[in-house]
Amino acid sequence: MIAETEIRLPADAYDDATECTNRLAHRLGVAAGAITHHVVVRRSLDARKGTPVCVLRVRVWIDEPFRAEPAPPPALRDVRGAPPAVVVGAGPAGLFAALTLIERGLRPIVLERGPDVRGRRHAVARITRAGIVDPENNYCFGEGGAGTFSDGKLYTRATKRGSIRDVLDVLVHHGAPPDVLIDAHPHVGTNRLPQVVQALRATIVDCGGEVHFGTRVTDLALASGAVTGVLTAAGDHVAGRGVILATGHSARDVLALLQRRGLALEAKPFAVGVRVEHPQALVDQIQYRCTTRPRGVPAASYALVRQVNGRGVFSFCMCPGGVICPAATSGDEVVVNGWSPSSRGLGFANAGMVVEVTPDDLAPHRTEGVLAGIAFQTALEHAAYVAGGGGLVAPAQRLVDFVEGCASSDLPRCSYRPGIHPVNLHELLPPAIGERLRAGFRAFGRTMRGYLTNEAVVVGVETRTSSPVRIPRDPTSRMHPQASGLFPCGEGAGYAGGIMSAALDGQRTATALADAAGASR
Repeated sequence: MIAETEIRLPADAYDDATECTNRLAHRLGVAAGAITHHVVVRRSLDARKGTPVCVLRVRVWIDEPFRAEPAPPPALRDVRGAPPAVVVGAGPAGLFAALTLIERGLRPIVLERGPDVRGRRHAVARITRAGIVDPENNYCFGEGGAGTFSDGKLYTRATKRGSIRDVLDVLVHHGAPPDVLIDAHPHVGTNRLPQVVQALRATIVDCGGEVHFGTRVTDLALASGAVTGVLTAAGDHVAGRGVILATGHSARDVLALLQRRGLALEAKPFAVGVRVEHPQALVDQIQYRCTTRPRGVPAASYALVRQVNGRGVFSFCMCPGGVICPAATSGDEVVVNGWSPSSRGLGFANAGMVVEVTPDDLAPHRTEGVLAGIAFQTALEHAAYVAGGGGLVAPAQRLVDFVEGCASSDLPRCSYRPGIHPVNLHELLPPAIGERLRAGFRAFGRTMRGYLTNEAVVVGVETRTSSPVRIPRDPTSRMHPQASGLFPCGEGAGYAGGIMSAALDGQRTATALADAAGASR
């Protein structure tokens, strides 16, 4: 007999096979010796009552031999000589779109404006150590997209967009840790995700696809309402059966290109704010209600949300045991983001804390039309650069000082390597944003006793939570309504919000392109 059940274990005993077997036997009412094998299919941590408890969903073999069923290899073909399709962008949406095109018998030609992972490492180091930003090679642009060097979280609520398990299986097949298949909030880590991305690229190339780095798209091959390819900065014309536009949330020039070409764009909701950092030990104490984190228990995280004067104030991209990183794509702006290594073992915990933006906030930029949200982001990012004093030094304030509206005479240690400079952030943020953040932090301090402390530092600005613009597409064909053959996709098009949802959108968009091209299944 094969049964499935749920058990709860002390968090430091989740990998204790004997303890697990004994509890399973008690739960199922059988002898421990009758259990021939068990497999954890879901794992989460419950710390709501103080002492962390590991909750396991387990499949159990009782008086029956276990027969392993290896996962089938990806159903990929050799597509050398097959009809081409163009994919613009090598982030998760673009890479998974390329893999799906191969499954459907098309040859993907992936064009990425930035370099490969190895080239990105050097650029990221220059940004962090010297404050030098290459506009084509940074935390946002290059192989793997923004997620490659900013954490690698694999959690999504986009369960209706496709098979999350299929995406996770592909990632594990390419080097992600198997734990992502069972963890409630799976995470690869910035130190491991680059190798996974390189392996995905190798699969695409081995099957006959192409991946071209340092190739920025500057125009569409558009005639009579049909897109047949793209033009690059080098003057090349790359043609295909269709073009998947998967350029990420920071490719503002691509949105300007579409507007210049007379193709419709739409404003969409987004949020901006700051990043707040606490000592990880303090977050552990608050969440686990103990002075020292128990052995085997992961670094504590949190998720916070509050309605303040009609708008959501919420945490975003929480990074336990991580660092704040410089995510600027230009040398005259400061943009902060966060990431954690796979161990989540560093000394600080950080999270974006952001406020929903409304059309009223965009009024000073109304002349920009549908791109007013980008103008709003850009203005905040440049103001943060000026306030920090240049060189990517970020404006910052102690948390209680921020809430009380007073300047900080000094600042605590912070993981943001370019450095922080004391500034009253309310002089930088629009009042509608700053005041709601202030009220939100007060509320979160009541929810998490100890959270509101001057041991924490607020760093500005967090502006790239998502694209403020959506590229419209038909819900069935997934093509732009004014340009057949153009398939907007992923975060940059306004249809995803993270690695997993972008990958799922890439798969579905590539399937739509293949259907339109008459590719075989």
